Amino acid sequence: MTIIGSATPLLNAVLAPLTDLGRADAVARRITEAIALGLVADGDQLPSENDLADRLGVANGTVREALALLREADLIETRRGRNGGSFIRTPAEGSAHLRLARLRELGTGELRDLGDEELAVSGTVARLAAERAPADLAPRLTRLVHDLRDAAGPAERRRADARFHVELAVAAQSVRLTRLAVRLQAELGPLLWLPAPCAPDQERLAEQHREILVAVVAGDAAGARTAAEAHTVTCVHHLMRWHLQPADDRGGEPGAEVVRR
Repeated sequence: MTIIGSATPLLNAVLAPLTDLGRADAVARRITEAIALGLVADGDQLPSENDLADRLGVANGTVREALALLREADLIETRRGRNGGSFIRTPAEGSAHLRLARLRELGTGELRDLGDEELAVSGTVARLAAERAPADLAPRLTRLVHDLRDAAGPAERRRADARFHVELAVAAQSVRLTRLAVRLQAELGPLLWLPAPCAPDQERLAEQHREILVAVVAGDAAGARTAAEAHTVTCVHHLMRWHLQPADDRGGEPGAEVVRR
């Protein structure tokens, strides 16, 4: 069990001070995004209410309401006593059939709009990262490229993919774009990284990450944007294919084949 204290730059980006009036649902959404992105793990202990309130710039009562929402969603559990606190409960991989069902329930227009937004954000993020990237970005992104290539399961692939994109957004040095990147990764990542046979081509996506990395490190803003947009198109086309495929082609109920495997 890890206590989430000295946050990584990626977790700091997710738990940045709120600008949307500090509502409890906004706090809950931030923590949910951190879970979806794999920035916190099952069993990790959240900071205290006071620490979370200070970090997010909200009142303690707002944090308390948000934790209640997360408990209702079964994303945290609160323990009493000397070693008590709020602890992360990550959704089991057995929920893959529910996520596939969610993908198929999305309207085609809604999925297309999500893809359009991701295309705009990812391309701009990559271009700005190429122009503004700090000197130590290359080794961090290189490690994340290898993490995706070597990841053994859907959860590990989802974490490696999301961390690459959020790290790139942080390098772009735009708070608003980083928030958009975090939200999109939390929304699309769980739908993209399903178990076989629904999973995308892991090697191809890792190679596309490498191409983005090469362009960003070279300071090639146009090339970075082109590579990022090509990567987004690959991901959206994969999602659209599974969104449109009839359930009968996969053996009955949505996600049935996923569960069997």
